[in-house]
Amino acid sequence: MVKNSNFTGQPIFAQVIKLIPRELITKISKKHQGDHYVKHFTSYEHFVAMLFCVFEKCNSLREVCLGLQGWENRLQHLGVKSNPKRSTLAEANKRRPALVFEELFHELIKIYFPTNLPDSRKWKDVEQRLRLIDSTTMELFNDVMRGAGVSKANGKRKGGVKVHTLLNADHCIPEVVFMSQAKENDRVFLSKVNVPKGSILVFDKGYFKYSQWQEWTNQGIYWVTRMKEDSYYQVLEDREVNDKQKSNGVISDQIILLGRGTTNTTMVIQARRIVYYDKQKKKTFQFVSNHEKFSCSHIADLYKKRWQIETFFKSIKQNYQLRYFLGDNENAIRIQIWCSLIADLLVKIIKTAVKKRSWAVSNLRSLLRIHLGTYVNLWRFLKSPEKALKNIVTISTEQTNLFNSA
Repeated sequence: MVKNSNFTGQPIFAQVIKLIPRELITKISKKHQGDHYVKHFTSYEHFVAMLFCVFEKCNSLREVCLGLQGWENRLQHLGVKSNPKRSTLAEANKRRPALVFEELFHELIKIYFPTNLPDSRKWKDVEQRLRLIDSTTMELFNDVMRGAGVSKANGKRKGGVKVHTLLNADHCIPEVVFMSQAKENDRVFLSKVNVPKGSILVFDKGYFKYSQWQEWTNQGIYWVTRMKEDSYYQVLEDREVNDKQKSNGVISDQIILLGRGTTNTTMVIQARRIVYYDKQKKKTFQFVSNHEKFSCSHIADLYKKRWQIETFFKSIKQNYQLRYFLGDNENAIRIQIWCSLIADLLVKIIKTAVKKRSWAVSNLRSLLRIHLGTYVNLWRFLKSPEKALKNIVTISTEQTNLFNSA
């Protein structure tokens, strides 16, 4: 028999899942009683089924179960004993705590993308310190997790889930994710943000909370945002703006006292106010920050990087199954979103591990989806896909000719 190093005894899907320690899933499941009173369909098998769903963009329980049924031989490599029935998968999505998948996601972040602590590494690169905060809303057809805004003409209101995210701008990895009903205010997420000293947070006007901004300042954390038009402030100092800054669009640079101090959320804090004219958009912006050393243009550039998180949200919605959910209950919706985030994280883990060839995340994601069931060594395949697949076809043809001649 012809031997070839491109062959492997496991499909690509099995090799991808092995990036997650199985004992980690077992440990987390035991902590949250994910397998309590469960005899057949364990948390691990549930995770495999949902990961198959989001990678293959399955629209229904039927598609997931039939797809896994066609993969019966491949599932043996994954440690899955039997294919789930639609009722079994639906019941698991409803009953098994979504916390199992939530904690698994955050544990994988700690393993593969640990936060650089200031006492172990000097942060000189702004990109390594930059964190972006924003949220996106996913509309639901049913009135699950009630939506926000005006009701429709028929008096009905669609449900919706809001995904609050703290994104690492360097790796484009969501370090903290929190889900709430769509009607929840964005500010509920601020108290859940925990970043090392020296970090730079960038967020939009929806996250105004002066007490939280002051707390970050006390912790040595920098922040940049836009100023609301009706914000009350007093000018303490007008900083000099030279001709070069003016030519770049800087109108003014001031140290201000921000807020009236009438409530805890509108306490008076000291900040830096920058008025900047964007020549491309032909629009004037007001930025506020607690960083006094960055140039005005740098502050404006930092805020422009906030669009990276918008691109991330768009990518997640387009490439994973987040339009049709496998259940009409909140738990099932949360599980599917967490599994989509885990799938995207696995793609980026693979991208980081492949050092000899630079892959775009979109290309890598598509290639993995197409060849999820292919028996080929993942790392040699990503090093040279054409060569690996050509060798497989050549050897397969030789083996077929050998049997035919017999």
